[in-house]
Amino acid sequence: MDIPRLNIAYLPTPIEELPRLSGALRGPRLLVKRDDQTGLAFGGNKTRKLEFLLGEAREQGAKTLITGGAIQSNHCRQTAAAAARFGFNCILVLTGDKPQHASGNLLLDQLLGAQIVYVADRKDRDRILQETFDRAAAAKKKPYLIPYGGSNPTGALGYAFAMKELIDQNVNADWIVFATSSGGTQAGLLAGHRTFGFAGKVLGISVDESEEWLKEEVSKLASDTSEKVGERIEFTPGDVLVNADYCSAGYGVVTEREREAIELFARYEGLLLDPVYTGRAAAGMIDLIRKDFFKKAETVLFLHTGGQMALFAHQYADKFQ
Repeated sequence: MDIPRLNIAYLPTPIEELPRLSGALRGPRLLVKRDDQTGLAFGGNKTRKLEFLLGEAREQGAKTLITGGAIQSNHCRQTAAAAARFGFNCILVLTGDKPQHASGNLLLDQLLGAQIVYVADRKDRDRILQETFDRAAAAKKKPYLIPYGGSNPTGALGYAFAMKELIDQNVNADWIVFATSSGGTQAGLLAGHRTFGFAGKVLGISVDESEEWLKEEVSKLASDTSEKVGERIEFTPGDVLVNADYCSAGYGVVTEREREAIELFARYEGLLLDPVYTGRAAAGMIDLIRKDFFKKAETVLFLHTGGQMALFAHQYADKFQ
């Protein structure tokens, strides 16, 4: 099947051992897959999705990329970078009040030339995103709408093929653990898991959504994604492994768990996480290790999805000083 794709990411991303962290936690063998090193404006997991989304946008003759997210959205930063690299215009609809001074991902969005529309209330974001798209279409800007997180069947292809990449790297992991939110990364991994025959388990640590919502959303999205790769596979909510025990504080709220996880990765492995996604997923993984959820003889691969720029955002930087 000929799938439109633009080569953006530095692939395959490396897999590294985390021996000092594993020893400190007295847990299973720990590995990390460095999708923070995909290479596009500091990298991250959305770059894999954007290879397929921009391929589709170009095939449709689009000239303007439109997407949305939080003010410190990693997805929006990578979309702005991809747009700049391939000559698209870019409009970002960001939830939150416009700050007096830009920092972190927002600073990079501006540097990359994105036009920014601010949405004060999250409940209005879907409406304003659609209105922004409609205005661009009326102005003949040939817009292409990318959903939040790039989480549709086209975007999820990035992680279906990431699973094939992982298998080709000959790493025998019993578990893949990662941050899940809009569901696209997990749906792609699940589709790739079945399509390419990965033997381990895929566990998403929720950043903000309920277990029930993620199971429903990811199973539907994985089913639709599988059809783009080959024969359709019907996934059910029971096929989706999610832990939503660590997101009760709310999206982007740094608790002592996230703070400890970020410090442990930094001080034992020299590896930086972000305060919203990888910090929360790592905190969940560490807690599960301490509860003996994983067997000591198992190998757990942590998927590092990037986002370290948020460490330098004003609202997070003081948490680590």
